[in-house]
Amino acid sequence: MPGKRRFGRIRKLPSGRYQARYLGPDGIDRPAPETFRTKTEAEKWLVDKEAEINRDDWINPDSGRISVADYGRAWIAERPKLRPKTVHLYGGLLARHIEPHLGYLAVNEVKDPHIRRWRKQLLDAGVGEATVARAYQLLKSIFNTAVEDDLIRRNPCRIKGGAVNETPERPTLTVAEVFHVAGEVPLRFRMLVLIATFASLRWGELVALERRDFDLSTCTIRVRRQVVELDDGRVFVGPTKSEAGRRVVSFPEALRADLEQHLAVYVPAEPESLVFSSWEGTVLRRANFQKIWAEARESAGLPDVHVHDLRHTGNTLASQTGATLKELMQRMGHSTVRAAMIYQHAAPGRDQRIARALDDLIADHTREAEG
Repeated sequence: MPGKRRFGRIRKLPSGRYQARYLGPDGIDRPAPETFRTKTEAEKWLVDKEAEINRDDWINPDSGRISVADYGRAWIAERPKLRPKTVHLYGGLLARHIEPHLGYLAVNEVKDPHIRRWRKQLLDAGVGEATVARAYQLLKSIFNTAVEDDLIRRNPCRIKGGAVNETPERPTLTVAEVFHVAGEVPLRFRMLVLIATFASLRWGELVALERRDFDLSTCTIRVRRQVVELDDGRVFVGPTKSEAGRRVVSFPEALRADLEQHLAVYVPAEPESLVFSSWEGTVLRRANFQKIWAEARESAGLPDVHVHDLRHTGNTLASQTGATLKELMQRMGHSTVRAAMIYQHAAPGRDQRIARALDDLIADHTREAEG
C-alpha cells in the first residue's frame, strides 16, 4: 500500500482527470488552478508548489483577483508625481482602450494570449498605432507593478516592440525658412518662432517663460516651468516635464537685439511677466496660436510644418555645429540625460559654443539675403 503523501494530495475525478490540492502557508486548503491529464503531472505540480513555499516564493492566488479595471485606476491614483496631463492621458487610455476589453478580468487571469488578442482588436478597430503603443505601454507598466506587489509571477505583456510606434520623420527647416516664416507671423510672435527654434524649447516651456528667465548679457534662458493644457480646456503651470528639463539654454547672440526690443515693447517690466503671451497678456494657448501659425506657414510656402517642427529644426541645426549627443540631450532637456550624464558630462561652456555656431549660420543667411 503506497505511503501517505508528505505534501498535498491527489484524487481522481469522475472525468478521469486528476485534481491536486495543498495546504497553503495561510492555512487555507487550495486546489490547483487546473486539473491534470495524469497523476504524474499532478504530482509534479505539487512538487513545484512545495518548492515555491520553501523558497518563500509563494503567491496567494486570492491577491490577484482584483479586476484589471480596479487595479488600473488605483495604479494611476497612487502616483502623486504624475503631471495633470499624464493623469488625464492615462485615465483616457484605460477607460477607452483597456477596460472595455480586459477590465472585467482578474489581474491574475490575464495571460499572454489575452494581451495579443486585445492589441489586435484595437488595431483591427482602426485605433491609431501611436495610441495602441501608448495603451500597451501603460498596461505593461500596470502589470509590472502587479509583479512587484506579488499579485502575479510574470508580466503577460511580452509583445516584442509592442510599445514602439514608428513615426515618419518630421520636416526640418533651413535657417532661411525659419526667418521667412517668423516674418509672416504678427510681430508680437516673431521672437517666439525664433526662440522656439534656436533654443530648442518645447511649446509648454516656451509659453511659460518669464522676463526674469532671460539674461541678455550672457544670451541664456533659464527653463524651469512649463504650461500644460488638458483636452477639457484647463491650464496648469508647473515644473518642467522632468528634472532634466530644468536647464539653462544659450541662444545665438544674433537674436539679442531683437529680443531686447521684444521685451521692451511686448513684456511688462515686472520680473514675473510672461515673455510670449496672448494679445491680452495671458497664457498663450496652443489652439489660438495654431490659427496664426496656419496662416504664416501657408504664406511662407510651408504647409506641412508644425509648430513642434521648430524645436526639431533647432535640434538638427545644433547637431550640425558638431555638438555631441550628450550635449544635445542636455540642451534639449531630454529625460534620459540624467542616466547618461552619470557617465559623461558635457564640457563646460560647450552650450555657449553651440549658440555661437548657430550665430554663424544666421550670419551666413543674413549675408546671402543682403547679397
